[in-house]
Amino acid sequence: MVLKGIPKLIRSKPHRRWLGCGALAVAVFALMGAGSDPAARFHDLGHQMMCICGCGQILLECNHVGCPDSDGMRNELMAAVTRGDSDSLVEQAFVQKYGPTVLAAPPAAGFDRAAYIVPFVALFLGAGLVVLVMRVWRNRPAPALAGRVPSARDAELEKFREQANRETEL
Repeated sequence: MVLKGIPKLIRSKPHRRWLGCGALAVAVFALMGAGSDPAARFHDLGHQMMCICGCGQILLECNHVGCPDSDGMRNELMAAVTRGDSDSLVEQAFVQKYGPTVLAAPPAAGFDRAAYIVPFVALFLGAGLVVLVMRVWRNRPAPALAGRVPSARDAELEKFREQANRETEL
């Protein structure tokens, strides 16, 4: 039997299952991404970068007729992916060559984190300002009309208001 040199505890069936599961988990995590499809990586990375021709479109979606930049950038991206460069290395190479505007989304680090935070802060501040203005408008006193002489209709309305107040008191 092949398992003679292995301690008896490991040779038992329940322990062998756990050992097999553990070995499988280690293998999955160790080999994760090792055989990733280059076309899928090209597609993912190409959608994380912007074309620099000024059209304001994603690199792989630039439909600018006669674009002088997108074909060269796509070729560089494909060459980097086929070389096996990591995603972060490819992005850093593009940032060094074309500047930080080549990234479709700013990195979530340092000062660029503000690009993620500021819109939400502005939304909440704007909503708070709207609520504040509405409360001020609702609680302001009725405007007094200058030089207005009370009419008989005003006295009649005042009489009905007093009657309504008396009838609704508890």
